[in-house]
Amino acid sequence: MSAAPQPDWRDFSVPVLPPLLAAALECFLEHGYHGTAIRTVAARAGLSVPGLYHHYPSKQALLVGIAESAMADLYARSTAALAEAGDDVEERFALLIECLVLVHAYRWEHAFIAASEIRSLEGAARSGHIAARDRQQKLLDDVVADAVRLGRFCTAHPKDASRAVTTMCTGVAQWYRAGGPLSPEELAARYVQICRGAVGAR
Repeated sequence: MSAAPQPDWRDFSVPVLPPLLAAALECFLEHGYHGTAIRTVAARAGLSVPGLYHHYPSKQALLVGIAESAMADLYARSTAALAEAGDDVEERFALLIECLVLVHAYRWEHAFIAASEIRSLEGAARSGHIAARDRQQKLLDDVVADAVRLGRFCTAHPKDASRAVTTMCTGVAQWYRAGGPLSPEELAARYVQICRGAVGAR
């Protein structure tokens, strides 16, 4: 699933989900995917059950829509961040980390369900989600590998370090909530420094 180009990858003012998927997301957060009845989603969205099925034929289709949207939005923002960074490998790393943290802080609900309910995706949808996740990971893998090759990062284990950094950044969705001591932007700046240490930035 492709996403619309991001004119400003730091702008989170426009909702990424249409109202029906947003309603499903709220229900999945409150009750879990398996604990949510389709009539609950329909009521939250202000629709009848047949009205909901007119747009999405099943609860699984709702989850697929949420997961695909999450990955497409993250990838579009990430590629926009890399484009902004240009050719400097350390700037590419820094902006990609900033992007990962901002997405998982501002869109934590979206990211949380896309990650935690992957076990509930079925068949081709699950395979497609894993492929999208791997495509996203390759962006950071390539940046770290290039930085090591150029002597800018000194980690002896670039792929492992890249995966560890991704896990750290995506984990923000597990605990970050607005109103805490740090804004998403302040947290992102802090994580850039932490992640530079993880890859052995010189």
